[in-house]
Amino acid sequence: MDNRDEVREFLTSRRAKISPERAGLPAGSRRRVPGLRRSEVAALADMSVEYYAKLERGNLAGVSPAVLDAVARVLQLDDAERAHLLNLAQVADGSDALTRPRRRRSKEQWKPHRSLQWTLDAITAGPAFVRNGRMDIVATNQLARAFYRDIYAAPGNQANLARFQFLDPASRRFYPDWDLFADIAVAILRTEAGRNPYDKDLHDLVGELSTRSEDFRTRWGAHNVRRHGRGTKRFRHEVVGELTLAFEGLELAADPGLTLTVYAAEPGSPSEHALHLLASWAATDASAATNERQSPSSSSSA
Repeated sequence: MDNRDEVREFLTSRRAKISPERAGLPAGSRRRVPGLRRSEVAALADMSVEYYAKLERGNLAGVSPAVLDAVARVLQLDDAERAHLLNLAQVADGSDALTRPRRRRSKEQWKPHRSLQWTLDAITAGPAFVRNGRMDIVATNQLARAFYRDIYAAPGNQANLARFQFLDPASRRFYPDWDLFADIAVAILRTEAGRNPYDKDLHDLVGELSTRSEDFRTRWGAHNVRRHGRGTKRFRHEVVGELTLAFEGLELAADPGLTLTVYAAEPGSPSEHALHLLASWAATDASAATNERQSPSSSSSA
């Protein structure tokens, strides 16, 4: 697959982030571009300028792991960026696992195995949900459905976290740290694009967001990637107010490409109390919906 544009933009953007001082070089003067020069990267990676220029033009086919490691070391790539560079190289190299076109499962086609849904339903103290690399929410427990009520309230969001982030004004209230969440969302999508270059649904989503959101378009052009495994986030829920929640993201071994995320509050904290209130509200709302479906419809006779 020809991914030279992606490779070129990624390597160029990483090089621009490394100042001479960070690389252990004198700053000098008359620098026309931010970051390191190609010649400096080549010297630090122990390769010719011509060879590194070839790499930065996007030609990663046939490049050895040792060369990729040298480039990653000089550009000071973190674990997520190293993995992204490796994915780009595998695609360029024609790796069967990555370059063979595959039919990607959409959220409409995929249904959680009953044991996975049982597992989600057994988690009652915090929101738990499964998402794919495109940030589609594909399975939830009851509390997660209530937690993300803003996303489900607008059919146009299509239960997609990135679409909600950039196209739904409600996200500005739900995410007090909106810019941080926006950075994370784009980095997750960029990571997925490097891992699954044939995902048409992902290409369509990126195209839609790029067209409709300048915030997305600017971030997409930065080529940032990340691993999103654990951390703490702040939310402002319409029903229960402010929450500060820790999260753990777990890759599903039985369903590669899917991630189970569980949110939890610190024991005894106001956020834990808020989650209890939300769980009670969700249970009441679900009960009312069930009763409404089961009640016989009234009709008037002529």
